[in-house]
Amino acid sequence: MFFIKELTHPILLHPSYFGPRMLNFLESKLYSDVEGTCSGKFGYIIAVVSILDIGKGMVISGTGQAEFITRYRAIVFKPFKGEVVDGVVASVTKMGFFADVGPLSVFVSHQLIPPDMKFEPNSNPPSFASDQQIIEKNTKIRLKIVGTRVDATEIFAIGTVNEEHLGVVD
Repeated sequence: MFFIKELTHPILLHPSYFGPRMLNFLESKLYSDVEGTCSGKFGYIIAVVSILDIGKGMVISGTGQAEFITRYRAIVFKPFKGEVVDGVVASVTKMGFFADVGPLSVFVSHQLIPPDMKFEPNSNPPSFASDQQIIEKNTKIRLKIVGTRVDATEIFAIGTVNEEHLGVVD
């Protein structure tokens, strides 16, 4: 789920930033460029832990800009099939519900919800309810990821609450 990875990122620097504060600007640009982004290959980049090497700047002919290939270490969040996670229900529809697990949105289909839980369209807010528990917006939930799909800049997941010890968390 959470890993520390060594990554690289190219930073383009305009000539007006060349000078004594250039390293400070490169560091702040790295943080703003990569933190909070998603790479399909590595997952969501949560935070830069350390900068290993800013690299030597190569001036790009014609523009005057310099490109710095920066190596850094970051905490990344990458979900896997079969992983049990805790999240918060974001929305409920008759088709299922969406839960936010950190930066990841997980869809739980009505087919992957226990059969004793019925959709209550007239409740406010809409919910899935049984005698023991109610799943509605802002409910804390424990679910199991049954599948993921990775795009270049986003990760999609499908989950289930139809197993032992899954469902509403008190």
